[in-house]
Amino acid sequence: MQQLILLSTCLLTVSAISDAEETPPAAVPEKVLYQNKFDTAPAEPWKIMKGKWELSNGVWRASELAADSHPAVARLPDKLTNFVIEYEFKFDGGKITTLSINGPKGHMARIVITPKLVTFQKDDSDHEGPDKAVVFARLPADFTKGTWHKVHLEMTGDSMRGQVDDLKGEGKHESFKQERMAGLTVGGEAVEFRNFKITSAAAPVH
Repeated sequence: MQQLILLSTCLLTVSAISDAEETPPAAVPEKVLYQNKFDTAPAEPWKIMKGKWELSNGVWRASELAADSHPAVARLPDKLTNFVIEYEFKFDGGKITTLSINGPKGHMARIVITPKLVTFQKDDSDHEGPDKAVVFARLPADFTKGTWHKVHLEMTGDSMRGQVDDLKGEGKHESFKQERMAGLTVGGEAVEFRNFKITSAAAPVH
């Protein structure tokens, strides 16, 4: 099964791919830029912006704090060009978690994960201007509490290609051709994380 969203713009190509079809060429991994098993307490270079982030049973555990009125946020300051991000997550009462990518003007793209839904999207970078969020793929999921799941995101040039377990989505936009910074967010309580890695990458060869 293939879900395809076609938008009338030369800047945007959108598609969602099921595991049953041929997988498009993947970005070519080059050099490991950052790797952390998350088996020690949260520390530099991570910046804890919101929420509670702690070491619990050998993994990172993040929870939203009511006083923040905002999801828990942890970010890496490193500016990335072409890259692959991989990690694992586990719901333990949390309502939502995202892998959030920021650009020079703010939000750029993200993978949004709830226990029942995965969304791959371009973000609205200006909120009050002409830029708009665009959903590349929104797919049903079933992430049970206490079960580990894998996230994979590639960004090369103007392309974004993501996967959560066997759920896949991809899209293109000119705004992706900028330096990027990665972060994790959690809404509710709690979500756990482990085995985080960022690798530089070359664009896939078609």
